Amino acid sequence: MSLNPYFREIRPTLMLALPIMIGQVSQMLMGLTDSVMIGHTGTVPLAASAFGGNIFGVFYVLSIGLMLPMAVLVPRARGAGRPEECGEYLRHGLVLAFVFGAIETLVIVGLGRRLDWFQQPPEVLAIVNPFYWLIGSSITPVLLYLAMRQFAEAMGRPWVPMVIMLGGVGLNAFLNWVLIYGHLGAPALGLTGAGISTLVSRTLGVLVLFGWIHGDATLRAALPRRWFAPLAGGRLREMLHLGLPASGMLLFESGAFAASAIMMGWLGAAPLAAHQIAISCAATTFMVQLGLSSAAGMRVSAALGAGDHARLRPIGYSALGLGGLLAAVFMILYLLAGHVIAGWFVHDAGVIALATQLLVVTALFQFFDGGQVIGASLLRGLSDVKLPAVITFVSYWVIAVPGGYLLGVRGPFGPLGIWAGLATGLAFAAFFLALRFTRLTRPNSSLSPIR
Repeated sequence: MSLNPYFREIRPTLMLALPIMIGQVSQMLMGLTDSVMIGHTGTVPLAASAFGGNIFGVFYVLSIGLMLPMAVLVPRARGAGRPEECGEYLRHGLVLAFVFGAIETLVIVGLGRRLDWFQQPPEVLAIVNPFYWLIGSSITPVLLYLAMRQFAEAMGRPWVPMVIMLGGVGLNAFLNWVLIYGHLGAPALGLTGAGISTLVSRTLGVLVLFGWIHGDATLRAALPRRWFAPLAGGRLREMLHLGLPASGMLLFESGAFAASAIMMGWLGAAPLAAHQIAISCAATTFMVQLGLSSAAGMRVSAALGAGDHARLRPIGYSALGLGGLLAAVFMILYLLAGHVIAGWFVHDAGVIALATQLLVVTALFQFFDGGQVIGASLLRGLSDVKLPAVITFVSYWVIAVPGGYLLGVRGPFGPLGIWAGLATGLAFAAFFLALRFTRLTRPNSSLSPIR
């Protein structure tokens, strides 16, 4: 078997993936910046940001899933030579963003009244709510930004959304400096200041991106002719058919990590703070793999739309290979510099030591985390979402969470046991999602599951 078709797909995937990777990491850098700057005010505020941020993270990842149909349907329509449909998917996607943003905001506000259900340390619960409600209010801007960004990326214009996101990270860091620590005459608001910074930065980013889409000649040509025309029920159902299972898959994973944060809280504020350091790092490198997976999924969807089935495996396998190389780099980074990285967040020696141990586990599951997110995106590009959703549910809620509870909470391994459970679930998901892609793209396959 010649490897040339596989090597030929590496460059176009990388060219599309690079700005998406940077944009995804920039989104996480906003939370990472918050963690680093809050950590300098003390262990308890860092633990509170971990608790509030992890609950919000479930809603954020749910939002990513709801907007993922843009990354599947827009490139498929473009690959099939139907550019007029691309703008219609954007119009319907923005409506879904507003609707789901309103629903998620109501749930976030309601949940904020009962955070005591999660049995976190009293000192954490005493200060978390203003920060939690502020970042929760940013969920609608997040959904709108995701819809517009994925439309631009699918139309071959990924660089400007990346620059806008980087600008948002810089603005967030500046506002954190002003509002957390009380510079330039502002009051020192601590954790609350970080929440204000995040909300302002995300809202401004949406406005700037919307203005650019309307000003860009390439994108403007694909925009809907009538923004307020009646919505097409069939198009909404098509998007929900992909978006709801995709949200479920991402929710199963993010919910498992949120559950791990809650279990860490049962062990105390210091384990929770160490968990926040490790999860912030793991989430950042995950976003690199998520950017690669998005590009691979778009390219698979475009090839499917063009009827070029022979390129499906080369695109998919080359993306999995690239993900493996990235995972190796991240693994070496965490193994060699874990202690240094942990020290960037907090000065507590006990928290640093525990976070360093958790980063060793993080290093070991990099291959599994990258493999499962790329495999899931490749299958979404084929519109195969039902069985992958079952696979991810089993991975995280039959294996990862119960395993972490038995090893870390009920068993003798503590925080390391909780993370070992997560690593096992990720490995299961990576193997079976890749196996599913291999089965659907085998030679002479009718590809009936993806029609």
